[in-house]
Amino acid sequence: MKIKKIHLKGYKRFQDLTIDLGEEPKRIVALVGPNGCGKSSVFDGMLFVNNSYHTIGNSGFKESSYHSLENIPNYNSKNVNLFFDTGDYNTVWCNKEKTGKEKTIFSFRSSFRYNGVLDVKQSKAVTDICNNDYGASSASDIDQRIEQNYRRLRIKYNKYLNEQDCRPSEAKAHMIGELNNAIGDCLNLKIDNLGDIEAGKGKFYFKKEDTQILFDYNVLSSGEKEVIDILLDLYLRKDEYDDSIYIIDEPELHLNTAIQRKLLIEINKMIPENCQIWIATHSIGFLRALQEELNDISQIIEFKEENQWASQEYTLTPIVKSRNNWRSIFATALDDLTGLVSPKRIVYCEGRAEPRADGSERGFDAQVFNTIFGEKHPDTLFISSGGNTELDQRSEIAIAILSKVFTDVEILVLKDRDMASGKDTTEADRQEYLSLNSQNHRVLKRFEIENYLFDKEILKEYCRQNGKEFDETSYDEYVTDIVNQQVKDDVGRIKNYCNITGSINSEVFKKNLAKCINSDMDVYQELERVIFSRE
Repeated sequence: MKIKKIHLKGYKRFQDLTIDLGEEPKRIVALVGPNGCGKSSVFDGMLFVNNSYHTIGNSGFKESSYHSLENIPNYNSKNVNLFFDTGDYNTVWCNKEKTGKEKTIFSFRSSFRYNGVLDVKQSKAVTDICNNDYGASSASDIDQRIEQNYRRLRIKYNKYLNEQDCRPSEAKAHMIGELNNAIGDCLNLKIDNLGDIEAGKGKFYFKKEDTQILFDYNVLSSGEKEVIDILLDLYLRKDEYDDSIYIIDEPELHLNTAIQRKLLIEINKMIPENCQIWIATHSIGFLRALQEELNDISQIIEFKEENQWASQEYTLTPIVKSRNNWRSIFATALDDLTGLVSPKRIVYCEGRAEPRADGSERGFDAQVFNTIFGEKHPDTLFISSGGNTELDQRSEIAIAILSKVFTDVEILVLKDRDMASGKDTTEADRQEYLSLNSQNHRVLKRFEIENYLFDKEILKEYCRQNGKEFDETSYDEYVTDIVNQQVKDDVGRIKNYCNITGSINSEVFKKNLAKCINSDMDVYQELERVIFSRE
């Protein structure tokens, strides 16, 4: 059974909303959008229709103001229309009533799943799961089911044990083997036993692969409880809710991205084939699963924040899964994180262009600049792009390509002042170069990067941090012009001035000097003005 279309008229935040999945709706329907855009309201609309026949859960009815956009008294559920692949809601209800399963049209879990403590003190009966009479009745209700489902699993286990007259280990393997497989695919965790209510241990006990110590449910993390709560509920329902619409509102709460992805895959495995799954999400992990493992069986409905739901009519259809549309919905999931993942500024500088095998920066200059400015300018990335001529060529290509992909990224080109292939260049030459090139070009005031690293201010700080005495007299006698003097090949002398007696790689030494530069230093401030203000 699948929903093909839903129409909401004057319902909650929607003036007139239609979601149309077409004539061949898919198994998984994901409503994707930022918080507050109406995803949960769509689910409430479905339940509003269902609850006019039979109330799901035990949270009770909501006042008309909860359902009506304009707070109309006695707002009617006929303002919401559901169209299934087998007919309208009433047709579906009547057909299921013939088999006694009319209450299993929907299986619903709200996003407010409270599952903090499990400590059952006494055994007692529970209602038939087909009654669908426990848990949340709307998206705003708390869905507390873990105790009820613990009792159901124990009853199911004991019934199998008695009927089959088998050993407890055989009953456990049969009853919780499938559940443990699903849990184990998401977590390093499996149910070991169901405890003993009569002995005051009415709770689940778990084990992990790396220890024989058992953990009870109450010491698990909120994320672990979330996975177990959802999978247990689906496991207990799957035999009876085998032709149903499963609605799970934001099932990714408390979970990291990797587990989110695994959980959605396991949810899909656990729910019977002849069912449809509706989820509301803005989870990176869920979107990755929908993009890859579950792509062929899913449809995505995008809820855009700028839509004027309360005043305009909208018909939403599944997005075309193009690169641009995926980029749009992932931007919703990432939100401001996209600004951290992709830099706001890329600075191409001289140095070895090829990265290491692990993709890390190999160029010396780029490593130094990333070290110096990494804290104060975390949205700037320095990249090596070869020598002087290569830098021009590659930066032009990068600007042409990246400016189309990342429209907000600023791309700069930074050169040493020895841009005349080792010949002497003056400040006048530098200014002339800047005047003849585009605004994204920069040139160091000093001859090259070593003229900053070997500045006396930096060397003194290095010696202070490493408990060494700086030979300032000898330094001043040799380094007479730190701005223009070619000091790149004088690493040995500089190390002597810092009283370094042991062996140390020259490049490592210079990188360590870069770590000593802080924003209060004149050297730092000069570099900052040159690169970020084009002085």
